[in-house]
Amino acid sequence: MNFVARSAGDGKAGGRPAAPAPGSAPAPAPAPAATPRPPRPAAATPFDSREQSNFWPIAWGLLVASLILWGANARLERYITPQRGLGYWLGIIGGSMMLLLLVYSARKRAAWLRWIGSIPRWFQLHMVLGVVGPLLVLFHANFRLGATNSNVALICMLLVAGSGVIGRYIYTRMHANLDGNQDTLEELRAVAEKIRTQTTSIAFLPGLLNAIEAEEKRLVEPAATAMGRLAQFSTAALRATLARWRLHRMIRRAVRRAAGHESENIARHARRIAMVARRYADRRLDAARRVSEYRLYSRLFSFWHVLHIPLFFMLLIAGIVHVIAVNVY
Repeated sequence: MNFVARSAGDGKAGGRPAAPAPGSAPAPAPAPAATPRPPRPAAATPFDSREQSNFWPIAWGLLVASLILWGANARLERYITPQRGLGYWLGIIGGSMMLLLLVYSARKRAAWLRWIGSIPRWFQLHMVLGVVGPLLVLFHANFRLGATNSNVALICMLLVAGSGVIGRYIYTRMHANLDGNQDTLEELRAVAEKIRTQTTSIAFLPGLLNAIEAEEKRLVEPAATAMGRLAQFSTAALRATLARWRLHRMIRRAVRRAAGHESENIARHARRIAMVARRYADRRLDAARRVSEYRLYSRLFSFWHVLHIPLFFMLLIAGIVHVIAVNVY
């Protein structure tokens, strides 16, 4: 007993630790000191899914622009004739694709057509057909003007295609995803507030949150005059790009300083920390900008819809007249 007591006292005094009593559970080992972990990316939001899908629209646009540039300078009249052969069938296929554009409108309005596919799938097909169809018709026409009826049809087609490109951009400013479901202002504000509260990952970077708030205010604060608001809207993309560049530069400097002075763990994960901070800043700016522009884009989309539908029906009439004139006369 005296040995056990003396051993226990030695363990308390800094000597050899006491042996466990027979039948008793061994004492748990002391927990290692906690080390700070690198921040994890925040949970995905609708803004992230839209940003991650930007690659394919850009690649698709570059491909179409390259084909148009090549076709306009390739002297296609030596190989393609609109009246027969490949040129004739390009016109038929392109015109048929543009007729299929009506299926998307019918699918949105008629619930009994759900058997032909979902609305998001038809919307994506609608965008593809709205580009490929006019492109085939341009190759059918050898990128040249012809008779009066064909010129009217060609001009109407170009107006509808150009209107569709503009409408697609306005649409993406009102929809987080291309799924046919329009965001509401309340949903956008809720997402923006959720992003604003996710600050734990970058709280150790001094001054970054204040810098983000200052850039948000500079980006979305409305101008005092109507001309100022118009200039603010027309330069929104450029100002957002400059704001991102300034914040990314600040993040690089802040992470470099933190890696050099604060802890070895931060230095080891500096690249990941910088990526998380940049992504957070970008999402904050994009969310604030979308909330501030929502009402304006809603109004523009309404005006665009009023213009686009009559242009499309003008194209249908001009196309029908062109087909009848070619095959009858």
